[in-house]
Amino acid sequence: MKSKTNRLYFIDAMRAWAILMMLQGHFVDGLLDTAFRDGSNLVFSVWQYFRGITAPVFFTVSGFIFTYLLIKGPQQGLDNPRVKKGIKRGLQLIAIGYLLRMNLFGLLSGEIYDSFYLVDVLHCIGLSILAIIGIYLLTYNRRKLVFPMVLLGLTLTLFIFEPYYKQFAYHYLPQFLANYFTKVNGSVFTIVPWVGYASVGGFLSILFARFKDQKHIYPMAISIALIIGATLVFYSSDFFLATTRYTGIQLFADIYFNNYLFIRLGDVFVVFAIFMLLRQFMTNTIVLKIGQSTLSIYVMHFIILYGSFTGLGLYRFFHHALTPTVAIIGAIAFMFASTATALLYENNKAAIKLSIANRAKQIWSQIEPWQIFTLKLMKSTLFRLRVFLLKLIGTVKN
Repeated sequence: MKSKTNRLYFIDAMRAWAILMMLQGHFVDGLLDTAFRDGSNLVFSVWQYFRGITAPVFFTVSGFIFTYLLIKGPQQGLDNPRVKKGIKRGLQLIAIGYLLRMNLFGLLSGEIYDSFYLVDVLHCIGLSILAIIGIYLLTYNRRKLVFPMVLLGLTLTLFIFEPYYKQFAYHYLPQFLANYFTKVNGSVFTIVPWVGYASVGGFLSILFARFKDQKHIYPMAISIALIIGATLVFYSSDFFLATTRYTGIQLFADIYFNNYLFIRLGDVFVVFAIFMLLRQFMTNTIVLKIGQSTLSIYVMHFIILYGSFTGLGLYRFFHHALTPTVAIIGAIAFMFASTATALLYENNKAAIKLSIANRAKQIWSQIEPWQIFTLKLMKSTLFRLRVFLLKLIGTVKN
């Protein structure tokens, strides 16, 4: 039992579910003909609602896993190896996020398109990891409750004040920085409020880590998650409406009229409860491998669907052009292709990296003599130019 608790199979299964739902969601949303986007259609409405759950679950699980590993070891503060790994991982995700939006044809023509500066899932998750690390370093040597309470406080602050800061256009910031805070320029996600889901995931992981050895941890966790989830989904809007009537504060009314953050948080708790309830069935090797390979799957899906680097993706040729039947079949095939390609890469990652390193060495061995020759030629030319200028200056003085 302890081994299974430590492995947290249900978390990997949640990640697998979230990434697969993200794949089909991006495919259908990008390629389904607009004529079939009927909000009154029950099937489309259900699909749309569950698509809205995907990103909150993905962010929350990402924060949960990273924080769980961060606090798992005995080392504290900067001595914790997870701090260095986390910083490297966060920066890596941000870099990959930009690379996926790079267009090689644009670079060859000396142009960087505006889409390169847009912020997406990887940017936000990378910054979420860095934010959790920063909070951890500021609070690790204080009372044990400080770290989780700051994480929870960050979530509540971002969610409650969302009606205020979403109005800002951030014109005073350079556009590439403003894209982290506003969707005005086309960013899909922004660090506010989405960091809030990662931080609440971190909060939950700390609670889970502290009580994981309790005999009835799962029955208690499932019950609490269901109660909190149902309360947020069905009663949070009424709570904010009652609060604004009692206090007269407009902020709570604004939350009531667009209460997607707390409702989606409730959905996340319900999803946690379901996966914990079915945890004994979440040990399939392929499912766990998918859950552990989400970055590779995300990269592959971005290349195939959106045409990273070349612009030649499915999105370019079939944008809002498919019928529902073709979109469903295509989404299934797309999920399989992206996942299979990513898992094939993961299984051969070491060999691929070694091959790339060897090829890079071969290319460098061919370039190095020319580099040495070029440097010597430049050095000789600069020396002759210096001598010529000194003679010229002497002649002018004379």
